[in-house]
Amino acid sequence: MSQRTVSDYMTGAPHSIGKDRPLALAHALMKSNGVRHLPVLDGGTLVGMVTDRDLSLIEAIADVDVHSVLVEEAMSQEVFTVAPEDRLSKVAREMSNRRIGSAVIMDHGKVIGVFTTVDALRALAEITELLAP
Repeated sequence: MSQRTVSDYMTGAPHSIGKDRPLALAHALMKSNGVRHLPVLDGGTLVGMVTDRDLSLIEAIADVDVHSVLVEEAMSQEVFTVAPEDRLSKVAREMSNRRIGSAVIMDHGKVIGVFTTVDALRALAEITELLAP
């Protein structure tokens, strides 16, 4: 079996959100598109990641107006980024070591995909089916 790359299993053309958008919009985008991670952009440049967990934590705080609080206030600025040709095993191992739920796939400075634990489970299922007798 050839080496699998993260691009073989990533979710391409991911939804993203601007850092200056309200949390309510991020929540609505996630819900309507069935995603849990949104790369955060500033003028097309990746500046962070906001997750459904981030939103839940902020929304749990009393007196938080999700229509006025901006995504940049809830996002993580430390984003695990990888290249599309990076080996699947390397990316999955690093996500496990860091205990993170996603990697952003970058190509020439542009976001081209997101690889999440759900994508990793899909890859695991496919690979183990190929190995089964």
